[in-house]
Amino acid sequence: MYRRNTGRGRGLTARGVSAAVALTGAALLLAGCSSDGDGDGDEATRPVKQQPKDTDPFWVNPDGNAARQVATYEKDGKKDEAARIRKIAEQPVGEWIGPEKPEDEARGFTEAAEKADRDALLVLYNIPHRDCGQFSKGGAADGNAYRAWIDGVAKGIGDRAATVVLEPDAVLHMVDKCTPEQFHEERYDLLRGAITKLKSLKNTKVYLDAGNAGWSHPDGLYEPLKRSGVEQADGFAVNVSNFQTTEASVAYGKTLSAKVGDKPFVIDTSRNGRGPYTGKGKDPWCNPPGRALGEAPTTKTGDPSVDAYLWVKRPGESDGTCRGGPQAGQWWPEYALGLAKNAP
Repeated sequence: MYRRNTGRGRGLTARGVSAAVALTGAALLLAGCSSDGDGDGDEATRPVKQQPKDTDPFWVNPDGNAARQVATYEKDGKKDEAARIRKIAEQPVGEWIGPEKPEDEARGFTEAAEKADRDALLVLYNIPHRDCGQFSKGGAADGNAYRAWIDGVAKGIGDRAATVVLEPDAVLHMVDKCTPEQFHEERYDLLRGAITKLKSLKNTKVYLDAGNAGWSHPDGLYEPLKRSGVEQADGFAVNVSNFQTTEASVAYGKTLSAKVGDKPFVIDTSRNGRGPYTGKGKDPWCNPPGRALGEAPTTKTGDPSVDAYLWVKRPGESDGTCRGGPQAGQWWPEYALGLAKNAP
């Protein structure tokens, strides 16, 4: 089995966007960014822009880690490095909502996306007993705290357009027994409740995480996904923060879909350009060397079963303190450069 850490780093990105929208409005945040990406200037100096809405309706955060890294490299005269990181900065990536101010963050991201005439892509990763004590351990203190957090996210989204990837690993870690049995019934209830709450919103799509193609026993996921409410969701997500190829992910997703009401799915292609790592060393999911960016985010997948290719994991953010990486979710420019350099 390929486990992976889905660590996120709030850092300046989430706080900066929320503050900009809540306190001063998104106009300042989006200054210089055309909603259709028609910026002027050469490759090394033009601002981060949005992708064409008809193929990629998701919002590009002009103040994300990669965008700020581009600005730093340009200031330092490192044009080649800036051009490589721009491959990341100009694609929409998941915004991982933090535990402290879910309403403010969800409102900030969705308002900024709405002003750019795009949809927000949000990731919710706060289930109690998260990540089984590994690099991204934590989550809400208990079930009531999680329900209140989901309520805050829902209030923040409101009627604005959002696509939500719900709780990476939450179902998989029940199946592989990483999450102790005594927490399973509560987790099923929390996931069903989160889907019900989010689907009550006018313009929100929800995709429940369903592991990745490295999981050797997909037949063990069918019933847990159903018990978690996948049939009430818009579909499920595969390969979040992992490196399985798109081809393998499509096959895996279709196997699951056939058992859960033919639900469509989305694929995280953020770092799968060279597939999974097969070299030496433990934890092949954790900052593996030689990986590459995968297909750019799009809803034009050419396959009716696949709703979108998404960059759920933000390329360039660490999986954890392995192979020389910083803490999970922290920006790691050297790794980001490698992903961009190796991109097909």
